[in-house]
Amino acid sequence: MRKLFSILTLFVSLNSIAQKPIQVNVSGNIFNTTEDSIKISQFYGTHYVDLLSVKLAKNGDFSIKGKLPNPDYYVLRLGKTHLNIILREASSVKIYGDGANINSFSNIVGSDESVNMNEYIKILTEWNQKQDSARALLQLHPEQQNDVNMSMQREFNTFQSNRQQFIAKNPNSPALLPALSSIDPDREYAVYESVVTQLVSSFPDSPTIKEVNKNFLQIKARKDAANMFASGKAAPDFTELKTDGKTTMKLSDLKGKIVLLDFWASWCGPCRRENPNVVKLYEKYNTDGFTVMSVSLDTDKEKWLAAIKQDNLIWPNHVSDLKGWSSAVGRAYQVSGIPFTVLLDKEGNIIKTNLRGPELEAELQRIFGH
Repeated sequence: MRKLFSILTLFVSLNSIAQKPIQVNVSGNIFNTTEDSIKISQFYGTHYVDLLSVKLAKNGDFSIKGKLPNPDYYVLRLGKTHLNIILREASSVKIYGDGANINSFSNIVGSDESVNMNEYIKILTEWNQKQDSARALLQLHPEQQNDVNMSMQREFNTFQSNRQQFIAKNPNSPALLPALSSIDPDREYAVYESVVTQLVSSFPDSPTIKEVNKNFLQIKARKDAANMFASGKAAPDFTELKTDGKTTMKLSDLKGKIVLLDFWASWCGPCRRENPNVVKLYEKYNTDGFTVMSVSLDTDKEKWLAAIKQDNLIWPNHVSDLKGWSSAVGRAYQVSGIPFTVLLDKEGNIIKTNLRGPELEAELQRIFGH
């Protein structure tokens, strides 16, 4: 079975990163072991690099004091097994454990982030063991594929729920690192970005996290290059009919203002429920240079105009070609669901997409300072 704990050093480069040496004190007691020494090391998936080492007393007591190259993720190594720990400058950590199974039976005192990290590693280990067992079962009994798939879907849902709870309970903590191993950047980019951002914020001097961030920035650059709505890109300009069906306006007519480009329709329940929030924000920030341009995917003009009046959408920038999902502007912006919003800066460049409710309010507060 693969070593789950290698995730903690998966990103560490053996090439020397600028060092910020730290002084640490790791002590405690390891019972039920035949090993005569204990080490603080870094694990590179296939091998260890030992950094500090002491002899174990006959009763299992140990005390390791010394310098390590950086604040980072380390392991307390006992022979061929280890326990993951997070060490910073002046860390003073006590560890008590069963040498026969230190991963399952250990107590870490003085580093809550290490405790939390190891608790999640247990969840991750259990999930991967279940996947391995399912694959082994299918190799022997391929006819059970449907039953196994249904069972594993339930297990996956439970694992995903546990992961979400772990991330929520450990905001801005280095303990979040092992969660990255189960996040697909392509399918769960927002979660991936959030976790990396929190790791960088909480452990910026860690070479491991620097490498994590480097990988993230490469992924982000590739994603942004393929994403027409990446932050900083110019929003596609367009010309569309206004409510009278005769006059037109361009998106670029609104340059000089912060613009919320809002795709909606009178028949869209979530859009209508969000409208009061947009009205409130328009009233608050309009004098500061904020406006809204609403692009309707309606096909019925009367219903469109009635919804504008009923929801008190008081800004003048309402446009539609009344072609519904065949809307030319909708196609240009690859709209596949509404509500869909694009927030633009004064130059017509994209700030963010899909901002609604508190997220939109927070972004406008950031922009306007109140």
